[in-house]
Amino acid sequence: MIKGKRKPFEEIKDLLRGHKKVLNVGCGGCVSVCYAGGMKEVNILNDQLTVSFKQDDVPFQIDGHTVERQCNMQYLAELDKIVPRYDALMSMACGAGCQYLAERFPDIPVYPAINTMFIGVDKEVGMFEERCRACGNCVLGLTGGICPVTRCAKSLFNGPCGGTNITSCEINKDVPCAWFDIYERLKAIGQLDNIKKIKPPMEWQNTTRGVFVQEGYEERFEKKEKKGILSRVH
Repeated sequence: MIKGKRKPFEEIKDLLRGHKKVLNVGCGGCVSVCYAGGMKEVNILNDQLTVSFKQDDVPFQIDGHTVERQCNMQYLAELDKIVPRYDALMSMACGAGCQYLAERFPDIPVYPAINTMFIGVDKEVGMFEERCRACGNCVLGLTGGICPVTRCAKSLFNGPCGGTNITSCEINKDVPCAWFDIYERLKAIGQLDNIKKIKPPMEWQNTTRGVFVQEGYEERFEKKEKKGILSRVH
């Protein structure tokens, strides 16, 4: 599922400067599940913006409306009679939802309130880990269901590289070597020959698998991070 994280408050506020009446559109899909852009988050952001602009003595009104999914045009139809009352829209969906909202209402500014992070899984409440980069050429059937793009620091379609340190990656001893895990998995399911099948390489920016903790849940994981249980949290 797509994981999103709210943009910094000041960035959002700067985007809305000059607008007097804004509709903040939430999404009941992925960003709602990861506590970033559902009805609750829409109301929280609206309250914060209302207070902040009031303190600046700037006329400002922001209302909220959450649709079932912003990535599906049929659910945006319910906004057709509402949107004309406003001079700007704020989207609390992923980048795809924000673009669809702008496509539906091309004559009004649409601003994103969410940074789309990655396609991932729920590790714990408020903590999410990347598992898919939507590369468009899935090789999970040949790698034992372990993604070499998100798991390998070099995103190698064919591995391991020369830097593997038995079970760990050369960039950090606490980071498991993806291709060691792939080897062990293929061996366990009787498909070890798959590791010899060469896949066309993909060009990707070198990065480790993304992990982030949603705002408001930081304290929950501070002790684990200090003990080294969690790594690459941003």
